[in-house]
Amino acid sequence: MDVLGIDACGKQGWTGIRLTDGAYAGSLVDVRLDALIGRAAGVEAIAVDMPLGLVETGWRAADLEARVLLRVRRSSVFLVPPRPAWLEPDYVAAGDRCHELTGRRLSRQVWALAPKLLEARACWLADHRIHEVHPEVSFRALAGGVPLAYPKKTWRGQNVRRDLLAAAGLVLPDELGEADRIPVDDVLDAAAAAWSAHRIALGIARRIPEVPEVDAEGRVIEIRY
Repeated sequence: MDVLGIDACGKQGWTGIRLTDGAYAGSLVDVRLDALIGRAAGVEAIAVDMPLGLVETGWRAADLEARVLLRVRRSSVFLVPPRPAWLEPDYVAAGDRCHELTGRRLSRQVWALAPKLLEARACWLADHRIHEVHPEVSFRALAGGVPLAYPKKTWRGQNVRRDLLAAAGLVLPDELGEADRIPVDDVLDAAAAAWSAHRIALGIARRIPEVPEVDAEGRVIEIRY
């Protein structure tokens, strides 16, 4: 059983970690998400670290609940603006629209996600194998329900995350191939996404929230892990 976990990685585009029966089976990097997915022929589940389902007004229950669960790592979960805000042409207009629909403006950091969020959302709407995940939620599950104490960009944080993956049978080799030049935190996030994709394919993955909201396109809005 093959699955794929994907994380956005700046100018390089997207990086993917492929698993076969839960074990590392290679890495992929591509500037376009649909191209990367197309190269991973035959995978049963695809987990992407990017907001996919969007509400029409207010904040997503998935993000609010994930923040509560992650405690010290809560800042890693962005509050995702409603769908109409992402359709605006620029940051100012998107901020106005977000304020209208939520009572708060969106940050520039969140608005910077727009190109990749919309790219990922288009893939999600076209392919029912794709699921939204959040690496810190996955790492919390790998750690027995305890949020990780160290951020993912720190030496200790990266070693803890790699050890947690290895303990679950996902051993990342020193040489990854295509992903060798990708930042370590992005590789670890893609690997955590792959771990969740494997659980999704097995039918044992959990979801946030337990009762998901529904996107305007009829897809459920949830974070799987």
